[in-house]
Amino acid sequence: MNHSTRQLLAGLLAATILAPLCRAQAPPVYPDKSKLLVWRDAENREQPVKNADDWAKRRAHILANMQEVMGPLPDDQRKVPLDVRTVEEVKMDQYVRRKITLAVEKGDRLPAYLLVPLEVKGKLPAVLCLHPTSRDLGKGVAVGLGAKEDRAYAVHLAERGYVCIVPDYVNMGEYKFDAYQNGYVSATMKGIWNHMRCVDLLQSLPEVDPRRIGVIGHSLGGHNSMFVAVFDPRIRCIVSNCGFCSFPKYMKGDLKGWSHDGYMPRLRTAYDLKPEKVPFDFTEVVAALAPRAFLASAPVKDHNFDPDGVKDCIKAAKPVYELLGAADKLAANYPDCDHNFPPEVRKTAYEWLDRWLKK
Repeated sequence: MNHSTRQLLAGLLAATILAPLCRAQAPPVYPDKSKLLVWRDAENREQPVKNADDWAKRRAHILANMQEVMGPLPDDQRKVPLDVRTVEEVKMDQYVRRKITLAVEKGDRLPAYLLVPLEVKGKLPAVLCLHPTSRDLGKGVAVGLGAKEDRAYAVHLAERGYVCIVPDYVNMGEYKFDAYQNGYVSATMKGIWNHMRCVDLLQSLPEVDPRRIGVIGHSLGGHNSMFVAVFDPRIRCIVSNCGFCSFPKYMKGDLKGWSHDGYMPRLRTAYDLKPEKVPFDFTEVVAALAPRAFLASAPVKDHNFDPDGVKDCIKAAKPVYELLGAADKLAANYPDCDHNFPPEVRKTAYEWLDRWLKK
């Protein structure tokens, strides 16, 4: 890692830490969320983003506005020792699959699978694998226990030499937790917290190089990959398949699908399901990942997420990546398929992870 990249990531971490401070006052409102090379000062005057320090100010506002909708990111006082317990261990041909639970906060244990390659030579890269929507199987989908081979990306990555952790999302699979009765404003933020704790676990493992951690997900897992990476700068490479588009182009601007208790209810209760009222958009989420490697896979026949809305986000974020000297770390793939993750699309995704995590 060169000196400039270290500085950029240090600034990214500082902006993440500062985000809770921005909540003490309402963060500035940015009417045009595709206009990213500006930030607003204490007098709400628009200022140009000329360098990484200026971008850190805008990025802090993005994180603060995300928390206006999702609720506040818990601070480290919510952490407890991980206390990892192995429930089951199965030896596969190329990896060991362990079903585990870990303590993510007081009174709450998160079920997950941990896949560790059998051939471990030195420190390995690791990937947080976030499953698509599945009430019954949850994490089991990504480890090959479901009917669809294209969702088993944790298996594929373990066979490529990655340590993989695959947690259940809130109230899916074996994980039952009432986020709202436990102080969260959204299930989305509870997911972010749980997924950050999974990164804590990966970094603690002797097999893992803590500097080479990525995240991947399809659909539900696709946007959750982006959300956790925005708040956790330890994640160096992100792949989102069928995971997002700009809010105005999601279901022609109808945000109902984002507003149930499994996501962000404040989109309904505070912002009337209207994209123009929501204080953040995915244009900003993508930009907030910079300067880290991000691949968006957006099939042209996706019935959930309009690929034109993905193109809007990539176009808006591109100047930020260029400003930070990371233009080669932003990429998008628009395959001719529907809301799925077929072999040729997975190949592109896995090669992207290899490019940035196997150096």
